[in-house]
Amino acid sequence: MDILECIRSRRSVREFKDTPVEKDSINAILDAGRWAPSGLNDQPWRFIVVRERETRERLAGLTRYGHIIEGSKICIAVFLDREVMYDYVKDVQAVGACIQNMLLAAHALGLGAVWLGEILKNREHVNEELVAPKTFELMAVIALGYPVERKRHSDRQALEDVSFSETCGRRWVP
Repeated sequence: MDILECIRSRRSVREFKDTPVEKDSINAILDAGRWAPSGLNDQPWRFIVVRERETRERLAGLTRYGHIIEGSKICIAVFLDREVMYDYVKDVQAVGACIQNMLLAAHALGLGAVWLGEILKNREHVNEELVAPKTFELMAVIALGYPVERKRHSDRQALEDVSFSETCGRRWVP
């Protein structure tokens, strides 16, 4: 899939088929994440892959979007490893780029995924459930699986409404 088409056609998927996700696909998604850029190439991301239904059910109890986690076939908890970071903001941005790579890879592989952030309010409990060290700061949980087929659409603001030329006083003209 062309990268620009992949970016434009990716949508958050919250409903999944009851079809297992192959380990090769999971590895490809993790690999895409680890190739994200990071300052000083510190690669501050860490992943915990959650495949067991019981573990997903326990995670589901930590968010009001638990039905998405329960309905997924795989969840990937994405953490910032505070032991390897050098600048908090830059490293959080790097993990965001990592997560976007993972979402795009899932889409390119025919999978659906959604970036769950509301669960962050219970990040300490997630760490406990997943036996993650205190140096791992939860950044997101990605729920994924084969998407239930349905029409998905999204709108974006016009380019000239979000872009400026030289200063904020001059709109960018596409």
